[in-house]
Amino acid sequence: MFGNIPLHITIDGIPSNRAFVSKKELFEVAFDKNPAFAYAVSPVDEGYNWFAMTYVVFKNCVVQFFNDNLNDCHGVLSTLYEDIAREILTGEAVQGVYFNTDVERGQLGKPLGEWP
Repeated sequence: MFGNIPLHITIDGIPSNRAFVSKKELFEVAFDKNPAFAYAVSPVDEGYNWFAMTYVVFKNCVVQFFNDNLNDCHGVLSTLYEDIAREILTGEAVQGVYFNTDVERGQLGKPLGEWP
């Protein structure tokens, strides 16, 4: 809703009020074919008994765009996709959703070997 005007969104024929099985599925559908999106993970789906949480993982790259930034000699802002998502996607719908940046495979190990 924008004031008293409803906005109905349809993405690839899927209406915005469609019921999703999980937040993981919601983000997989929302970011399908988006080159910035890597994958989504829900540990509960993998058999862990934690509270409901979903990790939405974006491509590992720095994003730069012009925003008249006087702190930068080029006037750009350099950031990560996860930071943009965290700032834009807010509210009750993203409770338990954590935005992340993917790591280079083989570059990072499990600190103590116990993290999935």
